[in-house]
Amino acid sequence: MRKHELLALIEQKRQELIQVVAANGLASSVTIKCSKQLDDLLNTYNRKHLQGIHS
Repeated sequence: MRKHELLALIEQKRQELIQVVAANGLASSVTIKCSKQLDDLLNTYNRKHLQGIHS
């Protein structure tokens, strides 16, 4: 996946999470699932695109 595609997915998931929190609260299972999906996307981005920057 290209960098710009991954960044677009991250932003979409971030916006989705904001909406899910507003509708369901912070502790709902839907919110937690969405948050984990965002974490996975962010971790993928960090592994693929930031790995060599801090070395």
